[in-house]
Amino acid sequence: MTGFAQQERQALCDLLLEVGPDAPTLCAGWQAKDLAAHLVVRERRPDAAGGIVVPALAGYLERVQRGVRDGRSWPSLVDQVRHGPPLLLRYLDDPINTAEYFVHHEDVRRAAPGWQPRTLPPALERALWSRARMAARMAGRKAGVGLRVTSPGFGEAAGPAGSPSATVAGPPGELLLFLMGRQQVARVAVTGDDDACTRVKAADLGL
Repeated sequence: MTGFAQQERQALCDLLLEVGPDAPTLCAGWQAKDLAAHLVVRERRPDAAGGIVVPALAGYLERVQRGVRDGRSWPSLVDQVRHGPPLLLRYLDDPINTAEYFVHHEDVRRAAPGWQPRTLPPALERALWSRARMAARMAGRKAGVGLRVTSPGFGEAAGPAGSPSATVAGPPGELLLFLMGRQQVARVAVTGDDDACTRVKAADLGL
């Protein structure tokens, strides 16, 4: 596997081994071991992964994920994450996993004190901008506001139209983090109607 998904995957795995299984993450209620188990189930247990988006399967997903988390040593669990999806799915690694692994890498990085934003390669920023543009529409619907996102050097994208409305501006990676529910740590500027700004900052965004 090559590409940005693989680079983010390897960097995340290196960080997971450094911080250990009990390290905090930005995912509510999850330590590093829970995040690692989620990634393994997402890529290797299609029977359970549907619970990520289908509420009726959430209980089954939780049981499977707990079994994956507790059924092996920490190095072995991280090694499973590192090896990525099964061979037949690896051609989809970049389109499906670049944003996923970028966000989860930052979930671990930014849960620790003293973090700073990374300087990202322009090609990775372009890939994240494409994903942020798609995420803007879902984020606007969840917040119940009109929403526009803009990134200097990359352009702007409209989410749902409506009033009140807000604009979120920043680098592509920061915009994606904001739109995926990491509003508290995303380095962005939110402007527009006061009520819309408050709602989009507080909304439960992402999946």
